[in-house]
Amino acid sequence: MPLLRDFFIQLSENQLLNNAAQKYGLKLGAQSVVAGTNIEEAIESMKELNRLGISCTVDNLGEFVYEKSEAIKAKDEILAVIEAIHENGIDSHISVKPSQVGLDIDYDFCYDNLMEIVGKAHQYNMHVNFDQETYDRLQPTFELMEKISETYDNIGTVIQAYFFNAKENIEKYKDYRLRLVKGAYKESAEVAYQDKLDIDLNFIELIEYHLLHGKFTSIATHDHNVINHVKQFVKDHNISKDKFEFQMLYGFRKEMQLELAKEGYNFCTYVPFGSDWYGYFMRRLAERPQNINLVTKQVFNKKTNTVLGVAAAAFILGRLTKRNK
Repeated sequence: MPLLRDFFIQLSENQLLNNAAQKYGLKLGAQSVVAGTNIEEAIESMKELNRLGISCTVDNLGEFVYEKSEAIKAKDEILAVIEAIHENGIDSHISVKPSQVGLDIDYDFCYDNLMEIVGKAHQYNMHVNFDQETYDRLQPTFELMEKISETYDNIGTVIQAYFFNAKENIEKYKDYRLRLVKGAYKESAEVAYQDKLDIDLNFIELIEYHLLHGKFTSIATHDHNVINHVKQFVKDHNISKDKFEFQMLYGFRKEMQLELAKEGYNFCTYVPFGSDWYGYFMRRLAERPQNINLVTKQVFNKKTNTVLGVAAAAFILGRLTKRNK
């Protein structure tokens, strides 16, 4: 399904479609994987997850940020989320994309915004994860984390298994809390593995390394084969359950999320919310063909071909964009 994956990644990078999606709300099935458009709705979703024994990491969605005013608005919204989590006693930490708070505008400006976010979270003993994005933002994000960690110790980041330099980076940053993922963007063959098997094998190696040598490991996957491998690996190496957690995305494999939590594993659900949901949603469709089925069952008649169904959804968004130019 490489062509289908590329198709949805291209859609995720289309700013016109993103703008149209924001105007029309959580249509076309996104409501199943996005926990609302505002803080109040996200808090209620997280309360329910907490009641089920599941912790959260919350992401106030936002992309295509090229103006300082937009970045400041995003920063203020993230600060409000931190306050809401604290006030409501939610078991959650924060995930933030540096590009959302100014990385594509000015490095120092982004640094100041992140310092404010991490400082506020530190007041409440709350972890902040710097989400990784495309390859061109990889090193700047690592550098921001290193610089801010000179002042605060409540930060970590993501290692993406499809990058050739992932092993080098996981060794370099083993003393940080890390989220390990396969990777969700379209990257060049010059910097990233293109074959699924290569990515999967590298993912396993990264997980094993950080479980043995790292501070704390967040294993972010819906792949039951990887999860089963981890269960056996920690058992064989007598690794405490306090040293790691499994993570999955909000709305996906709910039964498995509950099952892992009931089995006594630390479990964290990645909870995205906000009106800027489009890019995130398209990347989730790109990651796994099964995600397409999840969406189209809720939007189209069951007899509708799933691939055509989601393509139709994209077409509708495109028509809405043209109509509102």
